[in-house]
Amino acid sequence: MIRAVFLAHSGFLVELPSVTLLFDWWKGDLPPLRPGVPLLVFASHRHEDHFRPDIFALDDGSRPVWFLLGKDIRLTARNRARWQLSSQTAEKCLCLAGGQQAEPLPGIRVETLPSTDEGVAFLVAADEKTIYHAGDLNWWHWEGEEPAWNRDMEVRFQRYLEPLRRRHIDLAMVPLDPRLGDACGWGLAYFLDLTQTRRVLPMHQWEDVSPTERFCRDHPALAPCVVPIAKNGETFIFEEAE
Repeated sequence: MIRAVFLAHSGFLVELPSVTLLFDWWKGDLPPLRPGVPLLVFASHRHEDHFRPDIFALDDGSRPVWFLLGKDIRLTARNRARWQLSSQTAEKCLCLAGGQQAEPLPGIRVETLPSTDEGVAFLVAADEKTIYHAGDLNWWHWEGEEPAWNRDMEVRFQRYLEPLRRRHIDLAMVPLDPRLGDACGWGLAYFLDLTQTRRVLPMHQWEDVSPTERFCRDHPALAPCVVPIAKNGETFIFEEAE
């Protein structure tokens, strides 16, 4: 079973039997964490809508904790002082660039992909499940940008996703950003065509659910695996038999 809570924007709490995964939490109420169950805290990059230093306070001794951070979240002496990050907690931080792998706990593998913005995307294998969180890895196509810039973004996005070709993913969290207008769903559609993904929770929607509705209407063949999110704090439970 997978239990996922949408916190806000791109923030999710994902519970697997043996581990809890917290992705890009900067806003929204964090539900009570299971006591004693290991916690992996992910921050894809330094943008304030994906990372806040408060996450380090989760290392409170009530459970094993590791922090997996995009490489652009720099643990300099100045930042550690500003964030009140102790040396003990800093030792539990892994700063990862795209294309790296880590095993923070036995039986749990984390892979990273480069991002078309900053930081990384995460692919987590645990409890015979594979969980993907894109961070800001997306097909960013902005009206008004130079055609060469938009073309470069397309090429980089497709190249960075290539390691996921035909990969089975049980739960993915992928941007569906309304600011992109007609290009809003390009990244998600490409991701679903490339991978073998069972379920997607759209994110980075800026509290606007209309992109999900539009995507499902425009892509009826892909719509069955897209799970609409109605509000912050919404909980989803995905059973094995589904």
